[in-house]
This record gives sequence, C-alpha cells and structure tokens, in this order.
Amino acid sequence: MTDTQTSSRRGERRAAGKRLRDSVPRESHAEWQPAPGRDPLAILNAGDSGRLIELIPLRHERMRANPFAFLRGAAAVMAADLVGAPAPGIPVQACGDCHIGNFGVYRSPEGQTLFDINDFDETLWNVDFTIDVKRLAASVAVAALSQGEDKARRAARAGVRAYREHMRTLSDLAPLSVWHSRIDLDHEIGRLGDGDLCRSLLAKAATETSDGLSHGDAPDLDPATQRSDPAQWRIADKAPTIFHAGANGLTEAVDEAAAALLTYPQSLTADRNLLVLRYVQRDVAFKVVGIGSVGTVCAVGIYADADGAPLFLQIKEARPSVLAPLALSPFFLASEGQRVIDGQRIMQAASDPFLGTSHSGPSGRSYYVRQLKNKKLSAVAEILAESGAKAYAKLCGTTLARAHARSGDATTIAGYLGRGSAFDEAIAEFAIRYARQTQADHAAMVDAEG
Repeated sequence: MTDTQTSSRRGERRAAGKRLRDSVPRESHAEWQPAPGRDPLAILNAGDSGRLIELIPLRHERMRANPFAFLRGAAAVMAADLVGAPAPGIPVQACGDCHIGNFGVYRSPEGQTLFDINDFDETLWNVDFTIDVKRLAASVAVAALSQGEDKARRAARAGVRAYREHMRTLSDLAPLSVWHSRIDLDHEIGRLGDGDLCRSLLAKAATETSDGLSHGDAPDLDPATQRSDPAQWRIADKAPTIFHAGANGLTEAVDEAAAALLTYPQSLTADRNLLVLRYVQRDVAFKVVGIGSVGTVCAVGIYADADGAPLFLQIKEARPSVLAPLALSPFFLASEGQRVIDGQRIMQAASDPFLGTSHSGPSGRSYYVRQLKNKKLSAVAEILAESGAKAYAKLCGTTLARAHARSGDATTIAGYLGRGSAFDEAIAEFAIRYARQTQADHAAMVDAEG
C-alpha cells in the first residue's frame, strides 16, 4: 500500500494512472521476444535443486504431457522471461502462478460457495499487476491454441477485457466494499457449463455422511481401520501419489512433515489454536500434488477427536517465490510459509481459518498448512472450464481483478487501463506470442528428454 493510495482522492489517483501511459504505453505490452541465449530447460533444471530427487522424473513426465502442462510447471521460466518487460509499476499482491488451472471453487468458513484463485505457492507482494495478467492471458492462449490462433486470441482478449472492466467497477467503490466483494457462483453456473450438474455437485459437497469421512476432502482411509477406534485410523496408500514410505529420503520427508504438523498450531491465533488442539493427529502420509509442486515435501494429515469427527490438513513446503526478481523493491519476509499464507489471506475473498506455518530445524524447510481442497468442488470448476475458453477466461479475469484490488489501488490501475481496448489488444498479442514460445519450449523438452 503506497502513501498515494491513502492520501490522494480518487480523481487524482485515476489521473496518476493515466499519466503512467506516457512512460509505459499500453501498446508496449504486446512486445515480447525471447532473450538471446534463453534456455528454459536450464531454468527448469535449476529449479529442481532442493527438490526430492526421487520425484523429479515424475515432475518432468507430467510437464511433457502437453504445452499447457509445460506452462503450469514453468512458472520460473515465465518469470525470467518477464524480467525487464514493460511495467507501469503499480504494486499488488501477485498470485505468481496465475494460470487458469489455479482458479477454482471452494467453500468459505461461513458456508458460501465461491470462485477464486486457489493456489498461492508463488505469491509475492509488491509486484506490478501486469505480471499476473500476462500469465493468465498466456495460459488462456496456450489452452485454446489447438482450436486455432484466432480463437485463442479472442479468448485471451476477453479475459483481459473482463479484468479491465471489473477493475473499473471496483475503482468506484470504497475500500471496505472492495474487500468484501465476491464472485457470485450461483450467477456464474447459471450462464456457464452445465448448471444442473454443477448445482448437484455443490449439494453433494455440502453433505457429509454420518461418519463424516465421505465428503471428498481427503485420500481414502484404509478399510481395515476406517470403522475402528479413530486412534487406529490410517490413510490408504495409493502409490505413486499417496504413500507412507518410499525409497531413500521419502520416508524421512513423511516423518518431517508429521513433526512439523505437530508444531503448526503454535502459529495460529489463540482461538484457532484452541480449535485445532481439540483434534489429535492420527496419521500422516506423503502426497504428490500439482505439476509445479512435484518434488517438494507435501503431506496430508488426518486428525480426529475422540468421537471420530475428522479434520484433514495438508502441509506443503514453501520455497522462495519465482517472482522475487520481479519485485518492485525489496522487503522483509518472515518466512516463505508466512509469505504464502499472507498472500492467500490478502487475495482470496474468504480464506481458510486453518492457515498456518511451521518450520523444520534439521532440514531448514519452511512449511504452510491448510485444509485439503474439496474434490467435488474441484469438479465444479472443471465443468465451468469446459464451458468454453472465452467464457471461462472472462470469469478468471474478473476474479483476478477482484483479488488485485484488495491490495493494489483499483483506481490507479483503472486509470492506466482506460476505457478503450488498447491494453486488451496488447496483452492478447503478447499471449499469442508467448503461447507459440511455450509450444516450442514443450517440444524442446520432449525432444531432449523423450
């Protein structure tokens, strides 16, 4: 938050944003060429340092699946490609890995079903707002490019236009109104995807069976223990993605995650600490997660009280954000885990009350903890995504604008973006250029490793 945001009136901030077009024309965002000597595979290999070596082949295998999978795992590559790119210098809390696969449906602590950004491993404060917008538009273009360049361009442009128009709407609101704004999912599923199917899944996700275990939030329990005393509960192994023991360092990683989960409640506020301590850790298993996180330590813990009420928590290793070189100025970080949960609380309309951090002294790893995502709610997001590239891009663009407006100044951003389509067209052109490059990078990876 800058002094200008708190001391200047709305008209002055809008004019300040408009003046930034003189130094960074909106049309300049279309410009992008790979730097001389650019080596995306070298960047990826450097990013493998510190990961669990046993899982690196799986990470690369997933990235080779298609260009979009490559883009998902190559956040560090795109961050490097955007160093030195045109940027007006309007700071926000950036998502950092803002592709369409990192948007989804979740339930707020009050029971509201919301559409929002749902992955914050790379989040960072004090990054220019255009960084997230460019990655979102590029991801739309990559996902749609197989249907033709014209369709991919239209979809990317629609997402950026939705961002620009919603930012202008938010720029006229008081800060508290911006903070409490939501994406109305009931409205969205009425005009996107199969509304009846979405509503059915939402209803099922809200209903738990009598034992509280079949609500889709977690790995399965071992059938031999599920009906016994909760003290005996054990997560069922489903190699290669969920397991208790593995070769070399994987078993040690499970043990470290379990120990870190035990100290995690100390990071919570007093009220939430008391709540978590009403549950007892029953079992912890390693969990291989999304493409970008494969090779980092991630585990799921099942907790229960004496009567068998369950709680599922996920602990993930937090590594330095790939956006660090793009920060507008340096600032203090308490820990990487704290960076992640602070970013989630700032950007999401309603955050998980169990967000917390932990640290392992022996390994030096920083962790963050959250509740597991709901599988049935994830299915709703997938249906929405299948409704069409252009429609889903608009939904994601609108959502990103709301997330950025919570930390950045919507009025200054809206002043820079303006009412016309200059910014939309420029980012759409960038997205097509970057989508072509992503296809080439993916092909190079397949050739090198296939």
